[in-house]
Formats: sequence, structure tokens, C-alpha cells
Amino acid sequence: MGAILEDNRMNEAFDAFLQELQRHILEETKRDFGEKVFERWQNPFYMGVMRDADGHAKVKGICGDSMEIFLKFDNNRVLSASFQTDGCGPTVVCGSYAAEMAFGKTPDELFEITGESILAELGGLPKAHEHCAFLAAASLHATADDYMVKQAGKRRTETAPDRT
Repeated sequence: MGAILEDNRMNEAFDAFLQELQRHILEETKRDFGEKVFERWQNPFYMGVMRDADGHAKVKGICGDSMEIFLKFDNNRVLSASFQTDGCGPTVVCGSYAAEMAFGKTPDELFEITGESILAELGGLPKAHEHCAFLAAASLHATADDYMVKQAGKRRTETAPDRT
């Protein structure tokens, strides 16, 4: 009986340790990335695969993360957008914002969404994670290219340096 009580105390102590560790990690993340990024990381919008997308592309970034963007158009404007990634929290946040920023845009207007504009929307990211915004923008541009090729047989490429 004593061994069972001891096991229960150890389990309770371990659970308390894990809860405290999780609280500390979340507080540190919020401090380092800001409230806006933290909230979107906890509750990303537009995440998931879109089966009937008019445009789709997958891009792999310099860090090894990949991002897919899916766009549905109506009257040559983005009606619906979603993303999928195998990346870190900042990559999820940047994909979520890239999808959100795409709504209502024409294919050409999608090229105005840049890594810099995503960073500005977020209020910035730590330097080591800024590349996540450029991965999201490159994925969005590749998806716009895919749509344009399918619709008009034309491809528009961005001339800015690749910083994914």
C-alpha cells in the first residue's frame, strides 16, 4: 500500500512539474514573440488542405520547413485561402497571415504580399525567424503562378531575392 501512495505522490509531483514547465514555456514564447503572434500560434486561422483549390503550390524554405498554400478564386479574386505546413510555430503564424492577407486580391495583387509586409502585419518576429515570413510569401507567389498558368498560360515570377 505504501508503494502505491509513493507512486501517486511521484505522479502528482511530475504532473505539477510539467504544468509549471508548460506555463513557463508559454510565458516565454509570449514575451519573445508578442501577443499577436502568440495568439495566432495558439489559434491559427485558415490551416488545412483545400481539396478543390484553383491554385496550389508547395515551397521548401532554407530551414527545411515546407509550406503549401491553396487558393480558390471567384471572378479572378481570392474567395478562399488556406495553408498547410510542417514547420515551426512562427511558420504556422506566417502561413496563417499570408492566407488571410490574400482574401479579395487578384492574382497580380498577391505579389504585393511580401515577407516584409507579413512581418509588418505581425509586428515583427525575432531575427532568427524572419525567414518564415519570406517562406509564406514565396508559397503565396508560387500559388498565384500556378493559378495564372492554369487560367491564362502565363507565369509571373518575383524578381526580389529569394530569402525563404
